[in-house]
Amino acid sequence: MSAALLRDLRAALEEGGLRGSFLVRDLRSGAELGIEPDREYPIASLVKVPLAAATLDRIHRGELDAATPLEVEPGGVTTPGPTGLTRFRHPARIALGDLLYLSTSLSDGTAADVLFGLTPPPEITRRLGEWGLPGIAVRHVMRDLVETPAERFDAAEADLAQALAIGAATPGGHRLPQLDVTRANAASARALLGLLQALWTPSKIAPPVAAGVRELMADNVIRHRLTPDFASDAARWSSKTGTLLNMRHEMGVVEHADGGAFAVVALTESSVPAAIQPEAEVLMSRVARALRDELRGG
Repeated sequence: MSAALLRDLRAALEEGGLRGSFLVRDLRSGAELGIEPDREYPIASLVKVPLAAATLDRIHRGELDAATPLEVEPGGVTTPGPTGLTRFRHPARIALGDLLYLSTSLSDGTAADVLFGLTPPPEITRRLGEWGLPGIAVRHVMRDLVETPAERFDAAEADLAQALAIGAATPGGHRLPQLDVTRANAASARALLGLLQALWTPSKIAPPVAAGVRELMADNVIRHRLTPDFASDAARWSSKTGTLLNMRHEMGVVEHADGGAFAVVALTESSVPAAIQPEAEVLMSRVARALRDELRGG
């Protein structure tokens, strides 16, 4: 059955103009099902999960204090999409712990960059290595993501930015550094699922740190992508999304009332030159749900 299902899902993705790396794992049994789970993608805002874990680890070790107030310069971004401080026009004074919430649960890029200033990418990579979590490349801060064609065109020309992103791929990478897996923050679905498993099951990550990241992901306010297929009165969905040009991602864990728990990672890129693609959101969610349902037994 799984072979036929995977064939049908690949066909559906191709017909919908999507290519992706999907992986779903039963966190109790270890059984998993995926589509190209080892293909690397630029991960956009998904990098805020390892950022949160590293920051909380430093708080846990006493290297940082969550109550420390920090001066934050406004992001001043006016293009559609960014949230929180990234759109602020005036300076703000915010506690470190609250910046963690803004960065992870609201996907605030400016808040994330303040955290990166305290714990830079090489330090996050080092901690991932200590936790036995290879394959997640953390190379740059979030403000590097806003220097793309999307910020150079008017809103009415968003399709041009998408077309450039689609057409600029090369055999060895991508002409846009934000979409080049050798230069951008990048990972595969398998590597990101390893991080989810380490956060939801006993691992080298300290329990209070893992619990803190789980809480931040449970409070995720961006709920339009995979949430409709995974959240219910009998299921808790904790996740983080990532979006950049033609890339749409989400990683999360669904915990069922019967005790079952499934980690889900969906990384996708679209070949359709449109900034707003609700059909793509629905399709990637349907594929992830179908993989989970197959593992769960229907």
